[in-house]
Amino acid sequence: MAISKDLLLLNKEKFQTKLLQWFQKNKRDLPWRKNRDPYAIWVSEIMLQQTQVNTVIPYYNHFLKTFPTIRDLTKANLSKVLTVWEGLGYYSRARNLHQASRIIANHFKGKIPETPKDLLSLPGIGRYTAGAILSIAYNKVTPILDGNVKRVLSRLFVVSGHPKKTEEFLWPLSESLIPKGSPGAFNQALMDLGSMICTPKIPNCLSCPLKNLCQGYLSGKPESYPLRSVKKKVPHIEAIAAVIQKDGKVLLRQRPPRGLLGGLWEFPHWKIEEKRRLRLRLRNYIKKEMGVNVEVKEPIGTFHQTYSHFKLTLHVFKCDAIDGSRKGKWIPIKNLSLLPLSSIHRKIAKTIIPK
Repeated sequence: MAISKDLLLLNKEKFQTKLLQWFQKNKRDLPWRKNRDPYAIWVSEIMLQQTQVNTVIPYYNHFLKTFPTIRDLTKANLSKVLTVWEGLGYYSRARNLHQASRIIANHFKGKIPETPKDLLSLPGIGRYTAGAILSIAYNKVTPILDGNVKRVLSRLFVVSGHPKKTEEFLWPLSESLIPKGSPGAFNQALMDLGSMICTPKIPNCLSCPLKNLCQGYLSGKPESYPLRSVKKKVPHIEAIAAVIQKDGKVLLRQRPPRGLLGGLWEFPHWKIEEKRRLRLRLRNYIKKEMGVNVEVKEPIGTFHQTYSHFKLTLHVFKCDAIDGSRKGKWIPIKNLSLLPLSSIHRKIAKTIIPK
């Protein structure tokens, strides 16, 4: 993992110049790069956590249109924020964003903090996100280290080992390369290079502005760096779900505020181990868990959703309520679009909302 300090010192200025020149000509046209508003940059960086750029762009535009300032976000209720976030996934990011906005209003006079310590005190902000906000919005010399940057640095300096195990080494390396005067552009250039050129598979080395400085390229095997993780098998969960209707309303329940899909509404559903006697089992679950007697009718369909750690299949049945319910909440079917639902439950909702 050792890097020649002489090599680094000799090539550092050339490295910075070549990368920034390439970035100036080839940088991605992204909406959050239109200005240096710390709020807009903060929102974009939270959305980009574990999510591809092309997926984020429409959500980012809609979010900023709905909550154009941090004050607007602070004043909004969480349900509204989750509804606007709906479909982007990893909903803890939306909850953290909302919570952090109120902390900023109460403790930082409504201004995004300008120091690593203060930024890191906010929910949802780690070392990478803090570095991105500080360098891009405030032009401060702070390093970043996301997946793209780890890959670029690992190949440039042939850093062996798994990225998570080399972070302690890569952080100071990333910081040592930042040129004075343009930390934001430099950090974004590293990200763009990793996204556009130095890709995980089949990197386009011949188009890379740093190829003659890259030890991975010169070794003839750049894809050997960094080491790749062995992907674990994703478990598949099957469940039965009920669309329980009565007098133009449908029975929903809300997930706890914390944890997976926290705060979202959903149709009642239960995990199954085998696909036998589904109607009888569903009726019994509903009676026991929701406190309502139902007549299980025809199936509505089978719905699928892939999460980060598992795959979910829901076998959904229409149910008519015979009496009231002691649990959950009856929602007018016409109002379902106003509640935040996960993607799979939104698909179910669309099958019953009048067109």
